[in-house]
Amino acid sequence: MSIPAMESERRARHTSIRAGRHTGGENQDNFARGFTALGELAINGVQVSARAVDLSNGKVLFSVDDHVVMPTASIGKVLLLVEVAARLADPAFNAFAILDRNSGDYVGDSGIWQHLQAPALPIADLAALIGATSDNLATNVLIRTVGLEAVRARTESLGLKRTALLDLVRDHRGPDDAPQLSIGSANELTWLFSALARGEIVSKEVSQRVIGWLSLNTDLSMVANAFGLDPLAHRTGDHGILLVNKTGTDAGVRADAGVLRGPRAAVSYAVSMYFADTNLTARLAVLDGMRQVGLDLLEYVH
Repeated sequence: MSIPAMESERRARHTSIRAGRHTGGENQDNFARGFTALGELAINGVQVSARAVDLSNGKVLFSVDDHVVMPTASIGKVLLLVEVAARLADPAFNAFAILDRNSGDYVGDSGIWQHLQAPALPIADLAALIGATSDNLATNVLIRTVGLEAVRARTESLGLKRTALLDLVRDHRGPDDAPQLSIGSANELTWLFSALARGEIVSKEVSQRVIGWLSLNTDLSMVANAFGLDPLAHRTGDHGILLVNKTGTDAGVRADAGVLRGPRAAVSYAVSMYFADTNLTARLAVLDGMRQVGLDLLEYVH
């Protein structure tokens, strides 16, 4: 798996978006706002990949280069949560084990465990911290416990070929480290979230457990910014809107994938952006473009 980076490839994709390379049939008009926003970003050098499908019938509503492998930062932690949930469902696994953090697990940025006094927490609590705040320290402790190879094997067993958790979370990535924490394609990510919502990942019990952890997510800064939800309390729905999502943030990376349910419909979506994060204006333009896609999704489900 590789991330396209050559200027000629980016230029070709941007031209394709300007020319209307997307799918959605009669739904194109419904998503014109998002297509326009993503097209403008692509023209300005942002690498864009996006997809949305109707959860009830799998119909593609929105698609821009959804096959392209993109850096997805913390979205790859969903794959870790799947493996952890599968272990917890195994009677032979010690589901009530208390895991200690050690000096090799520590990393900065997202998460709250690094700011807490508790030196050890139950496995399920660590998974909840990842779902709620994308906790990096909890991520590294769980990877150390279940093993990155096990996560990779689980990912392959699901049939995912363009989506993977590549490494531990690191403050700095050296030449011998994976260049990204995770990668994924919008096509596969929408399938993954659709299958989780339908209870088809490993088992209904495993899928529901992962969905429960992800429903705690407090980052509604990207696509989900358009939904008007309380970032700290949206598990039971609000004005008929129910969201489960996972975001990924890194230098030059913004990604958001999830399931949005409303009174009229439900959708699975994934939007990834890869850009030169050289100034605040560029970053805000990317976030606004993602929000425009979110407005289209909200209009479709509500």
